[in-house]
Amino acid sequence: MRKLLQTPSQTVGPYFAYGLTPAQYGYDLKSLFSPLLAQPQAAGEHIRITGQVFDGAGQPVGDALLEISQPDASGQPVTSVADAQAKGFSGFGRCGTGTLAHNCFAFDTVKPGVAAPGQAPFINVCLTMRGLLVHTFTRIYFDDEAEANAADAVLTSVPAGRRATLMARREITGAGPVYRFDIHMQGDKETVFFDL
Repeated sequence: MRKLLQTPSQTVGPYFAYGLTPAQYGYDLKSLFSPLLAQPQAAGEHIRITGQVFDGAGQPVGDALLEISQPDASGQPVTSVADAQAKGFSGFGRCGTGTLAHNCFAFDTVKPGVAAPGQAPFINVCLTMRGLLVHTFTRIYFDDEAEANAADAVLTSVPAGRRATLMARREITGAGPVYRFDIHMQGDKETVFFDL
């Protein structure tokens, strides 16, 4: 009998759009999570986080999937479905880059509070896209939190010249505060990714 060997690995295909964000991509299925984390009644400053994912050639990626998780405006995590319903805040969102203009992503949420002493407000990001065998992890920090950022142990462990890749830049628009956060997979502006 011939021994069967392992077949070559496959890179991630376009399947996560259908499986994880079907409503966003126009499929007739309900998405468990969406880019909307905060309902109008959620406490805190309502913000939008938007940006693009760029590949090694500097081109926007049209088939990336981002998942974000964060505490609420008071720094408390969402602990149950009942908690999320009571707060009007889910604490978790998903967005694909393939349906918005310029292959952008956009999340509507609240600015997170400080989850623990000595931390700055931040949002966890998990990214899946073509060519990645394993998803990557990064964080979004806020450029208008300079004092808290200077004391955050994780952020200050990143070389000073690379910390800017973790900063979302605040802009005030007619629709309210918008933070711009781009992710660069490679190159001179490569985003800092964390090994979890």
